[in-house]
Amino acid sequence: MSYEVNVDPIVEFAKVTHVVVTAHDDGQRLDNWLLRVLKGVPRPRIYRLVRKGEVRVNKHRVKPDYRVVAGDDVRIPPIREATEPLSPRVPTPAVDAIESSVIYTDKDVLVIAKPSGLAVHGGSGLTFGVIEALRASRPTETLELAHRLDRDTSGLLLVARNRPALRALHELLREGRVDKSYLTLVKGSWDLGKKTIDAPLATRARVGGERRVRVEEGGKDSDTTFTPADFFGARASLLEVKIGTGRTHQIRVHAAHTGHPVAGDDKYGDREFNSEMETFGLKRLFLHAQSLSFDWPGSGRSFNVNQPLPQELADVLDNLSAARKKRRTRR
Repeated sequence: MSYEVNVDPIVEFAKVTHVVVTAHDDGQRLDNWLLRVLKGVPRPRIYRLVRKGEVRVNKHRVKPDYRVVAGDDVRIPPIREATEPLSPRVPTPAVDAIESSVIYTDKDVLVIAKPSGLAVHGGSGLTFGVIEALRASRPTETLELAHRLDRDTSGLLLVARNRPALRALHELLREGRVDKSYLTLVKGSWDLGKKTIDAPLATRARVGGERRVRVEEGGKDSDTTFTPADFFGARASLLEVKIGTGRTHQIRVHAAHTGHPVAGDDKYGDREFNSEMETFGLKRLFLHAQSLSFDWPGSGRSFNVNQPLPQELADVLDNLSAARKKRRTRR
């Protein structure tokens, strides 16, 4: 038995059910589609169902990032466990903090100036993230993440407000037509000039519930372009970064691969360097998404948004500059 799902979510299934994907949901990631259809079922539970092959598309096993196509037949197994509340319990202060971080809005997108330390979505032991907080604040809206930022990275995050906008943004991202720029502070004096690192990246293990990525032959194609913006002697360098691909931890792994790990990176970084940067006031990962720009397909509309460094990172640069000036004066 098959039937179509439009808007109303199915909270639980007592037996194997086949659901046909509608044109409205064409192009959506399977995991996000299932979160809507099985609203209230925890994200980790949905991932387990997909990994075990209990959820199948057109009788085939697929991965959570498979993008459903209108007409796909999705097998959904019995969900006998009690479902959780229809939306995660997001503390009011968290909702208020995210709403206060919205720096731009129009009919198609929201732009969040995401703080460091906040995940973009729940999962891996996290009850909620940016998207859950937004949905709790705006229950009548259809909100989807257009892309992701690492939990410890601050800066610009795009959220689509409708399905056509989400499809358009995903197409732009896949084709590399979104210009994303970051600022990062790295160890040592960067002597490579403007340099593109195209080392392939592979995920091989999960450490503490989080993916660990490394440069490895046979990994996914990845390219990151680093351009020096300022130097702080032999101690550190400030770099502007642009990415041609959006792999997990890409900037951090490529920076470490060059021998210039990102300051404050406790996963791929240098412990002694991180300790030294703490004396200059650094208490987090020094990686910030500072600008986003693209042209909306078919409309000719240009989109461009910028976000300066958070004050806590600007203060670190000020402290490094003061130390640099002091050394020069002594000479």
